[in-house]
Amino acid sequence: MPQATSPDVVFTGMPAENYGFKRIIYKKESYVATITINRPDVLNCFDTLTLKELGTAFLDCGSDDAIAVVVITGAGEKAFCTGADLKEQEDYILKKPNNYHKWMYTFIEMHDRLRNIGKPTIARLNGMVVGGGNELNMACDLAIAADHVTIRQVGAARGSVAAGGATQWLPMMIGDRRAREMLLLCESVDAYTALDWGLVNQVVPASMLDATVAEMAEKLYNKLPECTRYTKQQLNMWRDFSWAMTVGHARDWLSLHAGSYETAEGLKAFRKKQPINYGKIRCKAAGDAEGVNMAVSLRNCGKCSKEMPVSFGFCGNCGEKLG
Repeated sequence: MPQATSPDVVFTGMPAENYGFKRIIYKKESYVATITINRPDVLNCFDTLTLKELGTAFLDCGSDDAIAVVVITGAGEKAFCTGADLKEQEDYILKKPNNYHKWMYTFIEMHDRLRNIGKPTIARLNGMVVGGGNELNMACDLAIAADHVTIRQVGAARGSVAAGGATQWLPMMIGDRRAREMLLLCESVDAYTALDWGLVNQVVPASMLDATVAEMAEKLYNKLPECTRYTKQQLNMWRDFSWAMTVGHARDWLSLHAGSYETAEGLKAFRKKQPINYGKIRCKAAGDAEGVNMAVSLRNCGKCSKEMPVSFGFCGNCGEKLG
């Protein structure tokens, strides 16, 4: 990935195509920069490379004086963004939780660059908005949703805590009770409910989404850039305050718990596409269940592919010796 290090590039940005991004599509057309998370096969979730590319694009947008408005969206029609890539989390973080501390540094840096970009940002919500995807939505100044969009927080149901923006910003955006409803029940909110609650600014048919985003971008362009930038800085005060007071603590807490039993059960259920046994987890917390973390301490038999505890010398299903 090219680095904008020369003075000319630092202060003017580069042509979007020069970056050669792999996870996002970056386009500059007239005064609008559009950044598209291009992972529709995994519902536009973000892995570490996606976060790095988003951060680089945001930095470039802020440097390019020709860009007045930044639009963020997802590829396809099914998803805007569904948050962290859980496969990456399972592969690289579950058994080495300290890696979460490194991952969240990249996540925080991406968010800081977005909030401090100095230009108005529009979330073009083209499909489901889940977890960290909603935190990305809330980090934008404005949001326009297609009428089929649903928005959902899932941390408490899937082994995490939505402390990368949701616990901080949802209460001030939609009110304390509604924020608690979204964060504790983890149920989907449809587009018109999101509009009523103040989580999005407009809801339109999918066929009108691009035209509506373009119309809003034009309205933003026809405002004074320096006054707009400082207005945004002032508006960010409570977001910045709540973020600065909590996100470092969240980074450490989430790192310490990234290999926990609850997180492992959530990732296991995601991988197997099966529901979580919440009763079993509660029993274990109460000390009534087996003390071994079965979700972490498993391996697959090379012959029959059944999962067995790592302490087993032989497969309990087919008898094959486990290496």
